[in-house]
Amino acid sequence: MRVPLRVFAAKAFALLLPIAAHAQTAGGYRITGRVVNSTTGEPVPRATVSALSEDSNSVAGTTMTNAEGMFTIAPLAAGKYPLSASRRGYRTAYYDEHEESFNTAIVTGPDQDTGHLVFKLAPGAVIYGTVTGDGGDPEQRANVMLFRSDPALGSNPAAAAHHPVQMETTATDDIGAYEFSGLPTGQYFIAVQAHPWYAVHGLAQQPQPGENPLDVAYPITFFDSTTEEAAATPLAVDAGSRTEANIALHAVPALHLTVPRSPRNNNGPEVEVRQSLFGSKLAMGLNIESVGRGPWDVTGLAPGHYEVRTTDPARTAEVDATASMEVDPATGAPSQPVDGTVRMADGSPAGDVNLNLAQNDSQGVMSNARAAGGHFHFDAVPPGVWTLSAVNQRASLYVASVTVGSGTVPANQIAVRDHPVTLAATLSSSQTKITGFARNNGKPAAGAMIVLVPSGVAARDPAAWPALARRDQSDSDGSFSLADVPPGRYTVVAIDGWNIDWRDRAVIARYLPGGEPVTIDTQASGMVRLPQPVQTAAP
Repeated sequence: MRVPLRVFAAKAFALLLPIAAHAQTAGGYRITGRVVNSTTGEPVPRATVSALSEDSNSVAGTTMTNAEGMFTIAPLAAGKYPLSASRRGYRTAYYDEHEESFNTAIVTGPDQDTGHLVFKLAPGAVIYGTVTGDGGDPEQRANVMLFRSDPALGSNPAAAAHHPVQMETTATDDIGAYEFSGLPTGQYFIAVQAHPWYAVHGLAQQPQPGENPLDVAYPITFFDSTTEEAAATPLAVDAGSRTEANIALHAVPALHLTVPRSPRNNNGPEVEVRQSLFGSKLAMGLNIESVGRGPWDVTGLAPGHYEVRTTDPARTAEVDATASMEVDPATGAPSQPVDGTVRMADGSPAGDVNLNLAQNDSQGVMSNARAAGGHFHFDAVPPGVWTLSAVNQRASLYVASVTVGSGTVPANQIAVRDHPVTLAATLSSSQTKITGFARNNGKPAAGAMIVLVPSGVAARDPAAWPALARRDQSDSDGSFSLADVPPGRYTVVAIDGWNIDWRDRAVIARYLPGGEPVTIDTQASGMVRLPQPVQTAAP
């Protein structure tokens, strides 16, 4: 079962519900088991265990473990229940959880074995430390960012290390301290963004005689106190561990970037500066000022590589700033108009549709357009790979394919380069769900990783993966469901393990011969049941 969002509110509410409140629940089934420490195997007493409704994530039953870690939730109606457990000092988790998004729900009903469960609850790990400036003084209100190597890359730790995902952000307190708690096992990186409290940045248009010793800035600094991303030291975190990671910042002379002002602009700044951080573009939050109708002056900048975006003209320039300099917007890559048409997969008009273009590596940078009469227009889209999405008044639509020129991409990725883009997008309102069962030697296979693998043309296009691939985890009876599947050809595979890089086509290819093929046509809606169970394969 996939859990899109962690249901902390429902779990917190479960703490307040006595088991007597559910004594009249219809049905006569129960779920029993034991909660143990995932590291030591010892029982976890006084842990709260809740059975959640599959559809609404509301609490269907809750209890507390006894001194031996044993629990029973009853009575329960026949159904499917994700289990959650929580206790102070441990990570709140789902039963048999993987990657914090997938878990095995417990199915109650005739002939279902819902007893003798072993719920492994991991002690929460902690990363803590202090951030100091020059002289060892505490750096207050520094922005501390936590990144985790992508756990979905499984058995490819080298690839995972190069794809950290931002997990959390916090700020240092008045003694420069920070803490991230309740962390799962994994490999982490720490990055700090801060500004010296004493820094004074004069405008480039009004230079002071001599050098201003207070015109300084902190570069983004990684643990262990390096300003080079490639040299960042990873932190290996185990369940229940406490890892100290102190970071020292060192101020350097600040740089100034000056950008000519557009003669047509009479409003606010038309300049944005971003810096790459583990593949994402981080907005720098700098002072951008001007005197009169003079150029825009970007102050408080440490030496480094930056992306400078201007709105008039709409261009993106890559800048290696080693000294104060003027940035000529005309030297940057121009933003391009993106025009196109939309139609439904069955050939009918798309109607009133809102379209979005987003870049995953730009922290929410997005362009919006509205399709009127089947036509849409994005005025100025910066270079890069963008994801196209669509929504109407009733529901989200799926971009089944995008045609640019003579080429059709079976996904929703659009590459913007050095020329205007004209495309035709095919949309689908299909909300098809594929359901089935995973089996291992004829028995239900619980906890298997289920992967919906695109076939045909999509199988040869890496861009199709983010839009078309789906995953789930099989439940206690081996059942699974893959929701919101766009039209196309697929193969469903079941893998008895999670420590693989399922996004590597060479890795997933070995499982395809044992998978079950399924085709979702443009008219499909509702539910498609696989006629045969999917046999699990060893990782």
